[in-house]
Amino acid sequence: MNLRHATLHQLRIFHAVAQHNSFARAAEALHLSPPTLSLQVKQLSETIGQPLFEQLGKKIFLTAAGATLSQACADIEARMERLSQDLLALQGVERGTFKLAILTTVKYTVPKLLGGFCAAHPGIDVAMVVGNRENLLQRLASNQDDLYIMGQPPDTMDLVSEPFADNPLVLVAPRDHPLAGRKRIAPRRLASEPFIMREPGSGTRLTTEKFFAEHGIALKNRLEVGSNEAIKQTVAGGLGLAVLSATTVVSEIALGELVRLDVQGFPLIRRWHVVYPRGKHLSAATLAFKQWLLDHR
Repeated sequence: MNLRHATLHQLRIFHAVAQHNSFARAAEALHLSPPTLSLQVKQLSETIGQPLFEQLGKKIFLTAAGATLSQACADIEARMERLSQDLLALQGVERGTFKLAILTTVKYTVPKLLGGFCAAHPGIDVAMVVGNRENLLQRLASNQDDLYIMGQPPDTMDLVSEPFADNPLVLVAPRDHPLAGRKRIAPRRLASEPFIMREPGSGTRLTTEKFFAEHGIALKNRLEVGSNEAIKQTVAGGLGLAVLSATTVVSEIALGELVRLDVQGFPLIRRWHVVYPRGKHLSAATLAFKQWLLDHR
C-alpha cells in the first residue's frame, strides 16, 4: 500500500460516496458519470489494498477501512478549507468566507448586524443557517460552522463563549386578557393559566420553567409549538400565555395584537452568546465578524 499514489480527486470522490451512501447520488452531486466515479473508487481501493464499501442488498456500507478513510477525508477537507482561508487572510480581512449558524429567536436582530458588516466588508461571503437549539447543538457537535449564536451554551462541550447582547424574555397575552393593564402581577396568579410553550430543550422554555419552579408553580402546558411565529399567533388567538424574547414581539405589541403582562420578576434577562469550539481556527473574516458583534452590541 502506497498512499502517495492516491489523489485528492479520488479522495473527494470517495468521500462524496461515503456521505451520500450512494454511488449514483454522489455521481450526480459531482457531475460525473457513474462508471467514471466507480472506476476512481475502485482504483483508490486497490491503492489502499482493502475494500472500502460492502454491498448488502441494494445498500452500500463502509467497511472498517472505508470508515477510517472517510474520517481522514473529512480532516483533509477541513485542512484544505483552512488553507484557503489562510491564503485569503494574507490578502487582508476584506476577502474571505465564513459560516454562521444562529438560533431562530435571534433572526430578528443578528441579520441586521450581519447586513451592516457585509456592507462594510463587501468582499466577504457569508453562509447563514437558522435553526432551533437542537439543530444548532447538532451542528456544533459536528463542527459544521465557524460561529454559532445562541442563548445558553451547553456545559457538556469544550467551547469558547462570549456574551454580546441582552435577550430579555417577556410574558405576553392576548389583548383582551383579564390581566392586561394590571400592575405587578404575582407569579402565583398565573398558576391556573394555560401556557403555549416551545419544544423541550428550548432555552426560553428552560428559563421559563426554572423561574416558575422557583416560585413553586408547575405551568399548565396547553400546547407545544416549534416556532415563535406560531406561538404569537396562538396567543393572539386566545389559547394561552407565552414567554418570548422581547425582540420577537415588538411589532405585535405595537399593533395591539398582543399585550405584555407586568409580572413580578419579568423580564427574565438572558444573554446572547457567540460560540465556537475551543481550539477552532478562525479565519480573518470570522474574527472580523465576531469583533463586529462585540463592537455593535
